[in-house]
Amino acid sequence: MAKCDVCFRHCVIADGKLGFCGARTCENGKVVQANYGRITSLALDPIEKKPLNRFYPGSLILSAGSYGCNLRCPFCQNYEISWSEEARKFAKTADVCTPEDLARAAAYYQNQGNIGIAFTYNEPLIGYEFILDTAKLIKKLGMKTVLVTNGTAELNVLEKLAPYIDAMNIDLKGFTDRYYREVLKGDRKMVMDFIARASQVCHVEVTTLIIPGENDSEEEMDALSSWIAGLTDERGERIGQSIPLHISRFFPRFHMQDRRATEVRLVYRLAEVARRNLTYVYTGNC
Repeated sequence: MAKCDVCFRHCVIADGKLGFCGARTCENGKVVQANYGRITSLALDPIEKKPLNRFYPGSLILSAGSYGCNLRCPFCQNYEISWSEEARKFAKTADVCTPEDLARAAAYYQNQGNIGIAFTYNEPLIGYEFILDTAKLIKKLGMKTVLVTNGTAELNVLEKLAPYIDAMNIDLKGFTDRYYREVLKGDRKMVMDFIARASQVCHVEVTTLIIPGENDSEEEMDALSSWIAGLTDERGERIGQSIPLHISRFFPRFHMQDRRATEVRLVYRLAEVARRNLTYVYTGNC
């Protein structure tokens, strides 16, 4: 039995069992990554799909996903590989590849415009060991490593990865503790601390999905965007105003089909609120 140190849950995992995320286990009294090298999804995507609009725009990036997640968003877009029954099946059937395999694949697609590897689709930080091993190889190739993450991880995980990560898109899913705790089963402060530190060590863009009746007020968007705008670098100089914010539209899916899709005009209105504080605000899926 051992305690996991990846996120705020600090799961105490018995030998052979899994933590809350479904992707970390205990072997001989030590927590290890259960989904190491297990790839469920692989695609050559436009960088803007991550979404990253101000990091090598117009390029492609090889996007890889595994399985598992340490949140429980009822509207999950990738529930098949995150925390559904299907995810448990993937745990047994996903292809296994080595960091070397993935690095070779990234290099193979360079002539098609690929700039590196993006770890995405499920929550990558619950499998940071594989990311670290792969990112070191990607860096040697002169290519880029990107994370698309919910930011629910301890800062010691970020510090291990920081020298090898070039960009992140981080979800800031809302700006109330109630929403994070009751709807997402998460921890808002952990995410905010993660974003604040990540923005000091690599290129960061932030995404907020607008859920009708949950995080859709102008007051909350003003508070969220004001907080981003106030972020500082390691010298204390403000850098947050230039951090891009992506405001996205919700569509009913998975366990949240009790409400309509977010109105386009609401997304546009919230984007205008955010632009009072931030230079770069995008409404990508409207």
